[in-house]
Amino acid sequence: MTTNKTSTYLAFLENSTSDMMHGARKIPGLAALPKFIPHRVRRKWRATKSRIRSRQSPASSLSSLQTSFSISDTLRSLRTHPWSIYDGQYLFLGIVAIFSLSVSEAPGPFAKTFAAALLMLGLLLPVSRQALLPALPVLTWLLLFASCKYVPADYRPAIWVRVLPTLENVLYGANLSNILSAHKHVVLDLLAWLPYGVVHYVSPVCVSAAMFIWGPPGTLPQWARAFGYMNTIAVLIQLVFPCSPPWYENTYGLAPANYSIPGDAAGLKAVDKLLGTGYESMFLASPMVFGAFPSLHSGWATLEALFMGHLFPRLFPVYCFYVMWLWWSTMYFSHHYAVDLVAGSLLAGVAFFWSRGQFLPRVQPEKTFRWDYDYVEVGEPQDGTSYGLLDIYEEFHPLSDSDDWATGSSSSYSTGNRSPSAAGTRTPVDDARSSWDGETVGSDTEMR
Repeated sequence: MTTNKTSTYLAFLENSTSDMMHGARKIPGLAALPKFIPHRVRRKWRATKSRIRSRQSPASSLSSLQTSFSISDTLRSLRTHPWSIYDGQYLFLGIVAIFSLSVSEAPGPFAKTFAAALLMLGLLLPVSRQALLPALPVLTWLLLFASCKYVPADYRPAIWVRVLPTLENVLYGANLSNILSAHKHVVLDLLAWLPYGVVHYVSPVCVSAAMFIWGPPGTLPQWARAFGYMNTIAVLIQLVFPCSPPWYENTYGLAPANYSIPGDAAGLKAVDKLLGTGYESMFLASPMVFGAFPSLHSGWATLEALFMGHLFPRLFPVYCFYVMWLWWSTMYFSHHYAVDLVAGSLLAGVAFFWSRGQFLPRVQPEKTFRWDYDYVEVGEPQDGTSYGLLDIYEEFHPLSDSDDWATGSSSSYSTGNRSPSAAGTRTPVDDARSSWDGETVGSDTEMR
């Protein structure tokens, strides 16, 4: 009996391997590479694609993406979802979105209704839900930030002009922004412009690509959520605690500010004159002129450094250098005080360490790409141990179901034959879960 089962299993593997190799030969684009590309490069490209495909286990769908367009799949997921306190995040996002839409004067009611209906439809379709669900905090932040300029000045708090320079002098003994921006040079302008005006805007896309390719399945959604919530909370703080940036002090002194004052590109005007860029017009149209505290330039750089350090810890000094470089550039351009930068980094640190401790999949040193992962362990282990393959058999059962409506997968399952060494660790992500999903929190009884 055992021999027959073994023969059947080996035959299954042989057929699966044959199908994968046959499918690899039919990959569009590999056989049609341009002839002007050197043969050695084309051969290396084909070998790399074949190696990535061969790493995908036929019995595992951990790294696969949802392709279903059936709304019934989503409804079934909602019916079986065990609701927890973490689902309250969607109530928070809904309140912020409703507030933003209420105060926003553009677009009109028809466009707002159409956009909301389109979003709801996207959340009902599994193929689009896997991307939209973790992106909801980012979309909420963008909507909130764009609507800030429509909040009536009568309902907004007074602008704090003296508090940041006072804190700067109390904590550091001097105004660091004024010191760093006192001496201007073309070379310094370009060195400050690279991180502040270029890398800052493209880095989230680059980090997202890195999280998807090299991170364990489920890393990209946690990065998106941490990034979105950090930005949303920062904008809310800027709304209730508006503070003037250094360029206001340099232009108007410490005179009281009002919301009719337009934004100022400050040191970036020199870059506009040198390169013909349009930073001055961009800052003039800024919806958040007095959002100096906390600095989202600092928050973005710090969060990116922490998440990239999570994947590639050996390069962490490089990421720290980038953060320090951006800190200098923001003060050189008179856009932030050092206090703003520290606050932005602290906010990013809270977002990252909360995500890492609760939801972020752990990197397995022997794995390189997301396709290499057969299982994923989430959160921080309590006793320094991890699961073995026998401990997670039930998580890989073909009949196991997944649910992606809550943030992060910090759930644990109860089994009578769990080894004592596994107690206190986080549970591996269900094999049936999509790489963009894998976000269930509290789906089972959590063990601490």
